[in-house]
Amino acid sequence: SQVIVHDVNELTEKLFPIVEAMQKHFSAGSGTYYSDSIFFLSVAMHRILPKEITQVIQVDLDLKYKANIRDLFDEFDHFPEGAVIGIAREMQPVYRHTFWQYRRENPQTKVGDPPPDGLPGFNSGVLLLNLEAMRQSKLYNQLLEPTMVQKLTEKYHFKGHLGDQDFFTMVGMEHPDLFHVLDCTWNRQLCTWWRDHGYSDVFDQYFQCEGEVKIYHGNCNTPIPED
Repeated sequence: SQVIVHDVNELTEKLFPIVEAMQKHFSAGSGTYYSDSIFFLSVAMHRILPKEITQVIQVDLDLKYKANIRDLFDEFDHFPEGAVIGIAREMQPVYRHTFWQYRRENPQTKVGDPPPDGLPGFNSGVLLLNLEAMRQSKLYNQLLEPTMVQKLTEKYHFKGHLGDQDFFTMVGMEHPDLFHVLDCTWNRQLCTWWRDHGYSDVFDQYFQCEGEVKIYHGNCNTPIPED
């Protein structure tokens, strides 16, 4: 196996022009900081890595593996036609919160609702990027255009601060077929911040996850259970 180390500054330089427009909608704080571009790496990875790299798994650092990551690569074989990214659902009502205005204006919507029938949004802690499919998808590449990003953020009254995760979540509301939804056991998030911040009544509908956990995600500095 081969390890290639990439220079962050070099990547940021290539990324910035592609993702600059979306940064003001999905970055913490206001303004577009050059350094924030790296939080959008996954969004434009297909434009930056060499063509011969066709699949990438991108993971957060706060993970604990209970299964072989090689099994996760098998998920690429289960992508439905048209899907370009594999990603698990967000397991807190964070997007119920973010989409409050859209939800108020559209009382029948599934946007921000819990699983199994709702659209709770995504968590980018474990990402399967089918770079080949991302390069070939006309729809996906159109969605990276500043005018499209603007159009969707206006439609959904969307303002986020979680980088690529916010972009994928918003796009997923509009075009769910671009995503292969990973089972929650591949990204078992442990953060319970929203339980104590106004959503205790519905929290468990988002947070429950049946099955043997393959990857624990200790997001918001949550301790991961010992073996």
